[in-house]
Amino acid sequence: MGAECKCQCEQDNKLDALFAQYKGNPNGLIVVMAAIQESQGYLPKDLLVRTAEELGVPLSDVYGVATFYAAFSLRPRGRHTVNLCLGTACYVKGAPEVQAMLEKEMGIKAGNTTEDRRFSLDLVRCLGACGIAPVMTVNGEVYPRMTAEKVAEILAKYE
Repeated sequence: MGAECKCQCEQDNKLDALFAQYKGNPNGLIVVMAAIQESQGYLPKDLLVRTAEELGVPLSDVYGVATFYAAFSLRPRGRHTVNLCLGTACYVKGAPEVQAMLEKEMGIKAGNTTEDRRFSLDLVRCLGACGIAPVMTVNGEVYPRMTAEKVAEILAKYE
């Protein structure tokens, strides 16, 4: 527990320093939000409120930025991000079956994060790898020619 506290305290200190650096400066909004996203894994409401207060930005603007950029998440994300392509080639070659198995194995629907925050499952429109469809990535690692039968084995690699 001591190491976990030390890590969290260091993250809190870094955020405090960033808030101090950009106090009253709306131009630091994305920098501060990116730092929060990196340290927390998502943008918690209390830190968004603090961001608005510290930078002197309306909370509605902070939420506007948070919801506009796909890199930001308002919900906790998993340690591992699984992206499944549902573009035309992937769809035709079996991505819906892979999606069904991913959702079954993870116990969540696409767009969500497992309760233990191990995985987040996202559907994307194209990964630019139509020749090896259907394609899935886990933390950026590409898994070509996916089948529902391969899902459990691949997920097991990410304990």
